[in-house]
Amino acid sequence: MVTGLTRDAAVEIIDFIYKAIELISDSEKEAFLNTLLEARKNGKRIFVTGAGRSGLVAKAFAMRLLHLGFNVYVVGETILPPIVKEDVLLAVSGSGRTKSVVAIAEAAKAIGARVVALTTFPDSPLGKIADILVRIPGRTKLAKEEDYYVRQVMGVHEPLAPLGTLFEATTMIFLDGVVVELMNKLGITEAELQERHANLE
Repeated sequence: MVTGLTRDAAVEIIDFIYKAIELISDSEKEAFLNTLLEARKNGKRIFVTGAGRSGLVAKAFAMRLLHLGFNVYVVGETILPPIVKEDVLLAVSGSGRTKSVVAIAEAAKAIGARVVALTTFPDSPLGKIADILVRIPGRTKLAKEEDYYVRQVMGVHEPLAPLGTLFEATTMIFLDGVVVELMNKLGITEAELQERHANLE
């Protein structure tokens, strides 16, 4: 049995994700799902972007979208077509302020693509650009600067998980749940996902 801070942190992260998922708006989730399904139905492409660990979460979701038969690309990879009007850009940023992600969202918006943002801060630069926004509760790397005193007054302790871990972990679990709902809505089986899985590993 794992003991000590490793166990304490893991339990805290799991507990946070459980509570955070309950706070995510169902209407925001539905708007996100419908945007993805419309893009697939209309032959539009989905581009995903994020920086650092948020970028890794975005890439993991892109892989599952590929397995589901979506036409999906990761911004920053060498094989990347131009985004065009009515394509979809999914941008993942806890703070909503990451300069590279905001710049990419602005460029996509200017072209006429639909911007979907997953962020903790709806009023952030990214949140204000987004056509569709899903607010993911989570402590981001800006937490100490943004809400330290508020949390101190409320008696909320600093979590054991550092920086943006809680946002990233919650986003990963939320997106995995979205994958399951997409499978259900599209009538796609796990065997069909396996057929599209990489075989050069």
